Amino acid sequence: MLILNKILPLLLLPLGFSLLCLLAGLVFRKRLFLWFGVLVLCLFSLPIVSDAVMRLVEGPLRRAPISAVGKADAIVVLGGMLHQIKGEPLGEWAGDVDRFEGAINLFKVGKAPVVVFTREHIPWHSQNVSEGDLLVSRALLLGVPQHSIRLTGNVGNTADEAVAAAKVLNVGHGGAKSIILVTSAFHMQRARFQFEQVGFKVIPFRVDYQTDDTPELTVLSYLPNGASLAKSETALHEIIGWLFYWVKGLLKVP
Repeated sequence: MLILNKILPLLLLPLGFSLLCLLAGLVFRKRLFLWFGVLVLCLFSLPIVSDAVMRLVEGPLRRAPISAVGKADAIVVLGGMLHQIKGEPLGEWAGDVDRFEGAINLFKVGKAPVVVFTREHIPWHSQNVSEGDLLVSRALLLGVPQHSIRLTGNVGNTADEAVAAAKVLNVGHGGAKSIILVTSAFHMQRARFQFEQVGFKVIPFRVDYQTDDTPELTVLSYLPNGASLAKSETALHEIIGWLFYWVKGLLKVP
């Protein structure tokens, strides 16, 4: 199931879909498929398009100051922040370091007494130590006491993280009921839904925004590039996730 969740959406994203169109064009000798594949690839590689799609999933709200965040029983920070490489035992930061920093800052000003990290485990990633364990080590170095840290069992996706956090925090059995959920702005809507499904009252704390408050259009906004394609794929992946859970709800699939 994890492989389907991770691999299948790739065929619906611009790069995978374009490759399928190109393959269909070659097999059936139809230029229409070829041109359509190129069009989709070029369209979602435009900065003006990728920014528009990303703003759709990030929503109209901007990052809230920590002072405006209410108190909760725990802070849950979602994973996906580290690259594990030789020579750096605690890993190097990827693009989502704001998740970790946001959680630590919330804890230090007393927004919650506990910080929860998730032990991400992807079967095809060869990792001797989980990202969650490395984040715990980093939190300890920054002064978060051991008794205020919780670490979940192995998780493979956001749904797993929600279930694992509920187990660690003993939701439904007198444990934590409210959490401050820390994740990237583009990921918040889907993540919030997952955590509410397992019984949490969620206070969202959006970080890692991918778009500017006041974007300026230049000639570069209309020239395709790889970074914009990657941004489009990130945003569209979230939209596919929304649609999946919407259809799942309609069909009442457990």
